[in-house]
Amino acid sequence: MKLLFDQNLSPRLIEKLTDIFPNSTHVHLKGLDRATDDEVWKWAQEHGFTIVTKDADFNELSILRGFPPKIIWIRADNCTTAKIEVLIRTHYETIQQIQEDPHAGILLLQ
Repeated sequence: MKLLFDQNLSPRLIEKLTDIFPNSTHVHLKGLDRATDDEVWKWAQEHGFTIVTKDADFNELSILRGFPPKIIWIRADNCTTAKIEVLIRTHYETIQQIQEDPHAGILLLQ
């Protein structure tokens, strides 16, 4: 599984999580840092990425359009990159399960 980290998350997460999510990237590295949510959505869909975000707008897009792409919505308030890394690592199995579940499109992590 490949993760696409939204602009509201640190690009350092790519390196920190490369052992469990290789080939992940950040919107900045793909020239999408100024793109609209719709453009990011389409890019993730076309390239097979799951979007990781703190932005509620992707939840709304998923409700309107369905999935893919699947969404990991980080709802933790003002947390550090290290805390987000731990959160994602802690929920690794759940993240894998949502990828395999054809009826699930959003995973909320708090």
